[in-house]
Amino acid sequence: MLDDFLIRAALGGVGLTLATGPLGSFVIWRRMAYFGDATAHAAILGVALAYGFGVSVYAGTLAVALAMALTVASLSGRGHAMDTVLGVLAHSALAFGLVAASFFSGLRVDLSAFLFGDILAVSRTDLAVIWGGSALVAAVLAWRWQGLLTATVNEELAQASGLDPRRERLVLVLALALTVAVAIKIVGALLIAALLIVPAAAARQLARGPETMALAATGIGALAVLGGLQASLAFDTPAGPSIVAVAAGIFALTLLLRRAG
Repeated sequence: MLDDFLIRAALGGVGLTLATGPLGSFVIWRRMAYFGDATAHAAILGVALAYGFGVSVYAGTLAVALAMALTVASLSGRGHAMDTVLGVLAHSALAFGLVAASFFSGLRVDLSAFLFGDILAVSRTDLAVIWGGSALVAAVLAWRWQGLLTATVNEELAQASGLDPRRERLVLVLALALTVAVAIKIVGALLIAALLIVPAAAARQLARGPETMALAATGIGALAVLGGLQASLAFDTPAGPSIVAVAAGIFALTLLLRRAG
């Protein structure tokens, strides 16, 4: 069954939505969209370093994404203007990653796959990494769900309830870093944030509560993956951008449905 590359691609994409659905909901609630961009752009530097040191791309991407996430989380607690900090870090990390990649001839050839994704090349090993990483992110979010929600709604209320808002923020940024590392081969560094945000934004138009929004975002993400793969096959378009395009179409449809209702 898994010898069919389209089935592997579909399984990989659907597995990724287990993480991007609920995590994307928190990204929207906390207005962390630019944070997702910064972490995703840093992933290219991780890819270059992984090639340079001869380690797994997933390991290199995760290490740099974690470093970026922890750096931003640390700076956010010191009163720095976050839009400026994220802008500087995001574009600097992407630039350094592209410069570093230019020193490796093999990576220069494959760089577009890491920028825009190569879901059709997902292997059985990739499936294990994707489903394992997504399941871990989903489990952590489920475990910390109530605390994360409370800290998102009101940090003072969270403190009064005995919660540490900084710890909850750290849980989110670590989950985001792991998701970026898992997602880079599917949709690429430039489209990871879109897969996090667009399905969750579409779900927000329809859902009436946080749990239903997270579930709806997961379902919409899975539908976008399957629809994007079908569109890619039918029109011979890049799979990663096709997935995001279908997600954008679903978002537009939910806007029309909400206005009509």
